[in-house]
Amino acid sequence: MNHAAQPPGDEPSVIVFDVNETLIDLGSMDPLFERIFGDRRVRREWFGHLITYSMAITLSGLYEGFFALGQGLLRMVGDIHGVRVTDADVEEIRQAMLTMPAHPDVEAGLTRLREAGFRLTTLTNSPPNPGGQSPLEHAGLAHFFERQFSVESVHAYKPARQTYHLVARELEVPPSRCFMVAAHVWDTIGAQGAGFGAGLITRPGNAPLPIASLPQPDLVAPDLPTLATQLIERRP
Repeated sequence: MNHAAQPPGDEPSVIVFDVNETLIDLGSMDPLFERIFGDRRVRREWFGHLITYSMAITLSGLYEGFFALGQGLLRMVGDIHGVRVTDADVEEIRQAMLTMPAHPDVEAGLTRLREAGFRLTTLTNSPPNPGGQSPLEHAGLAHFFERQFSVESVHAYKPARQTYHLVARELEVPPSRCFMVAAHVWDTIGAQGAGFGAGLITRPGNAPLPIASLPQPDLVAPDLPTLATQLIERRP
């Protein structure tokens, strides 16, 4: 069964951004993983486990905070590779997760969308950082967004449907007027399953999933400015 793209007559007014890897650069942590594991590619392995296990605990009816889960998985990956991960290593990774820089194309893309009149928000698996700066604040992007939503408020990780519905409910718009932008197909599939439109940014290591029975992103672009142009041009 082919899944239709978002209907042209129901164009989005709210653009909802994933944060990790979509807006901020996880690759900035590669030197830390190279120092700890001797191989910077372990960062992608660890992040893959982080996504897999966040989904697993949601499907199991459980919940643990994203940063705590990431720290536990760092030690698990250490055991897999026969590397002793110290408390100092764990803390260094935790701090790095809070202070990653934005991808260089992001500010221009967000500026273009804001000037075009879209409402901009984020929806992330990462928790808020009470008493401290959020990753978006560290990256200099927070001022672009009307709201920053975290799955922590519903204790379920993306791509659980209730995480996307949280945004629509809080902003008092129907899901059909929301458009998810992410670098991960699992996130675009989840958003589309919840009634959102979706756009995929093909950051390095990410690509569309060409299976006809699954919903395909409404838009695909190599960077945010290109995706912003596509969103603006498809307006009636």
